[in-house]
Amino acid sequence: MLTVTAIQKAKPTDKQYRMADERGLVLLVRPNGAKLWQLRYRHDGKEKTASLGQFPDVSLSDARTKRDELRKLVAAGSDPVAVKRTERQAKVLASENTFETVARQWYEHWKGPKNPRHAGYVLARLEADVFPAIGSRPIAEILAPELVAMVKAIEKRGALDIAKRCLQMSGQVFRYAIAHGVGGTTRNPATDIKPTDVLTPRTKENYARVDVRELPLLLRKIEAYQGTPTTRLAIKLMALTFVRTGELIGARWAEFDLDASRWDIPASRMKMKTPHVVPLSAQAIDVLRTLQTITGGRALLFPGERDHAKPMSNNTILGALDRMGYKGKMTGHGFRGVASTVLHEHGFTHDHIELQLAHMERNEVSAAYNHALYLEPRAKMMTWWGNYLESVAKGNVLPLRKLVA
Repeated sequence: MLTVTAIQKAKPTDKQYRMADERGLVLLVRPNGAKLWQLRYRHDGKEKTASLGQFPDVSLSDARTKRDELRKLVAAGSDPVAVKRTERQAKVLASENTFETVARQWYEHWKGPKNPRHAGYVLARLEADVFPAIGSRPIAEILAPELVAMVKAIEKRGALDIAKRCLQMSGQVFRYAIAHGVGGTTRNPATDIKPTDVLTPRTKENYARVDVRELPLLLRKIEAYQGTPTTRLAIKLMALTFVRTGELIGARWAEFDLDASRWDIPASRMKMKTPHVVPLSAQAIDVLRTLQTITGGRALLFPGERDHAKPMSNNTILGALDRMGYKGKMTGHGFRGVASTVLHEHGFTHDHIELQLAHMERNEVSAAYNHALYLEPRAKMMTWWGNYLESVAKGNVLPLRKLVA
C-alpha cells in the first residue's frame, strides 16, 4: 500500500512509471512531475483504465474512496468510463437545454426588427429578474408554480408591470422552444397562468395631466424654463405634436421634411409597429428650426448629454415638469390627453384625433396606406392646434374658430 510520504518522495524519470496501491489503484508518475491517480479494472474481458484525478488535488484517501465507488459499478456490470462519459454528455445536454440558453436563442431570433433601445430593455429584464429565478433550470422541467414564484417575487418589490412583462416574455421563450424543437419541452406552462390569478389587481391610473384651464400657465412656464434649451424645446415639440415620449426622444433628423411640414416616424419606433405621419404646424416648424441650430449636426434631435449616440433619458421631460412645479400633476404623456380633450371639445372628427394619437391598430397589409389616412384634415387639425396653443399661451381667453376639417 502507498503512503503519503512515499507519494511525495516519488521523483519523475525519463519514462513514466506506476506505483501500485491496492485493489487496482495506481499512481502514474509522468516525466513532467505530474502524479495521476488511475483505477485499473476489467470489463467484458478487457483491461481498462479510469482516471481519478491528480495528486495532491485528490488525496490518497480521496483516491481510495473513488476507487471503491467505481469498483461497485464494475461489480454491478457497468463500465465506469462509459458511465462517466454518459454523465458528462448529460451535463453538456443539460446546459444546452436550460431556460437561459434557450431564452438567449429566442432573444437573438426576436430582436431583429425591434427597436434597439426596447430590445436592450427586454434583455436587461431577463438577466435581472428571470434568469436568476429559472435560468439554470432545464426548460422542459419548469412548471407553472415556478413561474408564479418568480413573478410574485418581482411583484413583492413593487414592480407589478415588470412582473407581468417577465411572465409574458417567459411564455414567448417557451413558444419558441416548442416551435423550434429545442430544449426538449413540449408544452408552455405560462399558458396555465393569468396575471390576474396570481398578482394583486391594481386600479388603472391615468397619466397625470393638467386641466385645460391650467394650460396657459403651463405653456408660459415652459417658455420661461431655465434648464437646457434642448429640454425646453423637447417639451414644446411634445405639446405641439402630442406624440408619445419614446417617439419624441428617439426622433432623428432624417425623419423630418420641414419644407413639407411633415414628420414620418418609422414603424420600428411606433407602439403599434406601423408608420405614422405627424403633420407639423408653423409653431412646430419654428421649434425645429431653432433646435437645428443646436443639434442639427447630429443624427438625433435630442441626444443624451453624455452619449450623443443615445437619446436623452425618458425621465428628462418628467423631471423638467417636476421642477416647474407640476410633480404628480403633469407628465409628458399628459399632453396627449389634453390635446384629445381640447380637439374633441372643438368638434374635430374622432377618427382623425385617434389616428393622430396613433391609437388605431392597423394590419400589415394596409399599414403603408393607412398611416397617411386623412392626412389633409389632420394637417388642418394640427395647424389649428398650434394656433390654439400659441393663443392660450398669450392669455387669449377666446378660443380660435376651428378650421374646416
